[in-house]
Amino acid sequence: MDINTLHKPPIHFSQMTWFDRFIVFCGVGFGSGLSPKAPGTFGSAFALLFVPLWLILGFNASVFAILLMSIAGIYICGHTAKVINVHDDGRIVWDEFAGQSITFLPLLYLQQMNWLWVIVGFVLFRIFDIWKPFPINWADQKVSGGFGIMLDDLIAGLWAALCIFLIQFYFLT
Repeated sequence: MDINTLHKPPIHFSQMTWFDRFIVFCGVGFGSGLSPKAPGTFGSAFALLFVPLWLILGFNASVFAILLMSIAGIYICGHTAKVINVHDDGRIVWDEFAGQSITFLPLLYLQQMNWLWVIVGFVLFRIFDIWKPFPINWADQKVSGGFGIMLDDLIAGLWAALCIFLIQFYFLT
């Protein structure tokens, strides 16, 4: 068990209202964020289950759905952090769901979605989410609350999406 895990308070679902349980369950990525090791990676991997939905919806509807997911995520992440009394805890992975989903928008737009590119998108998103180049690091450090929890992952998703778009457009066409 690593030292970060030792300092995280346990989540006691039994002490929450039903509404709080539902929001926290969403915030921890339907349980994917409760992994004792690399919860962000597990949350991002769980978000790959949305890929068939994005394919069914197509580009425009996916943009709308991801926008709704992101707006709802501001509340979900903020409320989850408040209920478990920890800011931007690694167990909160709804932000990974939205950021990882943004990564795939160029593939939907260019109609190049396949499992190889999904894996590339997953890796790129995790690199940006962990590395946190500017302005991701700024958002992570300076913006608080649910919006702050969401913003760094949304920007990481945009960076990864930009990389995919540039690779697809300039190197593979």
